[in-house]
Amino acid sequence: MQEKLFAITKGLKETPTHYCPGCHHGIVHRLIAEVIEELDVLEKTILVDPVGCSVLAHNYFNFDAIQAAHGRAPAVATAVKRVKPEAVVFTYQGDGDLAAIGCAEIVHAAMRGENFTAIFINNAIYGMTGGQMAPTTLVGQVTATSPYGRKQELTGKPMRVSEMLATLEAPQYIARVAVNTPANVNKAKAAIKEAFTRQIRGEGFSFVEVLSTCPTNWGMSPLKSNKFVEESMMPYYPLGVFKNSEGKQ
Repeated sequence: MQEKLFAITKGLKETPTHYCPGCHHGIVHRLIAEVIEELDVLEKTILVDPVGCSVLAHNYFNFDAIQAAHGRAPAVATAVKRVKPEAVVFTYQGDGDLAAIGCAEIVHAAMRGENFTAIFINNAIYGMTGGQMAPTTLVGQVTATSPYGRKQELTGKPMRVSEMLATLEAPQYIARVAVNTPANVNKAKAAIKEAFTRQIRGEGFSFVEVLSTCPTNWGMSPLKSNKFVEESMMPYYPLGVFKNSEGKQ
């Protein structure tokens, strides 16, 4: 009998993807699902997915999900976790959702030290709604609303969300990762697992930012998009752990 070397995780459904070719959402979904299965919390995990490319994330994960209004996932996750403290709760948000309309939501949830995990997909653009400039769009980057490139004198510099949240006292674990190479995928999974482990131990707020591609709205091939992550995004958004507190608050 031939040994099976690769199988779909129980955390995912066998559903055809709606994401564009080369998009990193599918990779991050897989990592989250594997972590949830490995931590043996599949039956008590609840996803909160808001508006954006992640709006259909609940179609892929094999656990319960609640959809939130644009930017309001942290508020909904707060409510869910307080009502069901035994549940493993996480938000899955893009940069247009979390860093723009939902900025106050994530800042105050982090400030309060709410015991849920936020997975933040940073692709430096509004993905679902047509490729507009986001708070994370790089200076000089061309988007639908910055056709000549983002100008610092008009819109300031891009927001570094992980660094901003790391200045708060309550968050327990904040990291930025990428999934553009196999080595980075492994590191990303380790960070996601650490974030969920902190929540399960009841330590408080955990946050993982993932640098991601958007080949369609960037106007690039998947291969060039991966290079853009490495050559353009990583210098401004360095990978690493920005907050690593030990013990329950």
